[in-house]
Amino acid sequence: METSSTALPGLLLIKPSTFRDERGFFIESWQSDRYQTLGIPENTWAQDNVSHSKKGVLRGLHFQIPRAQGKLITVLQGEVYDVVVDIRVGSPTFGQHLGFNLSDKNLHQLWIPKGFAHGFLVLSDLAIVSYKASELYYPEDEKTLIWNDPALSISWPLLNGSPTVSEKDLRGLPLERFSPAELPPYSF
Repeated sequence: METSSTALPGLLLIKPSTFRDERGFFIESWQSDRYQTLGIPENTWAQDNVSHSKKGVLRGLHFQIPRAQGKLITVLQGEVYDVVVDIRVGSPTFGQHLGFNLSDKNLHQLWIPKGFAHGFLVLSDLAIVSYKASELYYPEDEKTLIWNDPALSISWPLLNGSPTVSEKDLRGLPLERFSPAELPPYSF
């Protein structure tokens, strides 16, 4: 397993050891001792989620506050462009984002600690994304940062026009419209 730190403190790109042969592939997508050495606490997981999305679907940019979630993202089938935005008040990288191509070909994972907004755009015909979450989902705590916030200037790789976005995600707000009390502190 290889791990790369990123320009956003705490965010990790993880490249699990992959075993491929004519039958397919095998990876350990979570192994407590190994992932603990990366700084992901033992007994982290409260919930596992799987999404199935068609090409051009954009989900996000979501976060929860006050019951924030850390997430471990793995693409099981297909390819997505995954985006993470640092929304931690007081962070030296507040408002900055990074994007990653995650797929069933590279099997890279993202560890997204608490305090980040997260979303992805499906690039393949379909994508199945698994994400382990460190906190339960609380609809009343969920907030949405609008995916096309001009201040963020995210370069989504839109292949043919606009993405398919849910009504809820279309009601997302630009980062500047959130008060500091509505965002996580850097201490997360």
